[in-house]
Amino acid sequence: MPGVETRLHLLYEGVTQGKISMNRFVEITSTAPAKLFGMYGKKGLLGVGADADIVVWDPKKAMRLDKANLHMRVDYSPFEGHTVPGSPSHVLSRGEVVVRNDQWVAKQRQGRGQFIRRATFGL
Repeated sequence: MPGVETRLHLLYEGVTQGKISMNRFVEITSTAPAKLFGMYGKKGLLGVGADADIVVWDPKKAMRLDKANLHMRVDYSPFEGHTVPGSPSHVLSRGEVVVRNDQWVAKQRQGRGQFIRRATFGL
């Protein structure tokens, strides 16, 4: 079932409904996966020496989930037509703004990534 792109939106809905805290949202979406894959320190935190991939979340920016505005390589969403609260306003990759207000603004599209080797289970 497709859902990578909608995952943050749907989880943030739990924050707005009081089901999880904002701290727990960050833990579930960033800190815990980085620890699970042994990358914490390089990923999963904002700090000196960490890889600066950051999503700036606008809690007031609502988004309707449908195939017209999603980027997944499928032609449907199981959440088609559902409007969710909150959406990214900016995305930074390795410290450079790559997305601003739903528009790709980076100079380079491919070859930006840097492989980070995972370590053993780190929780």
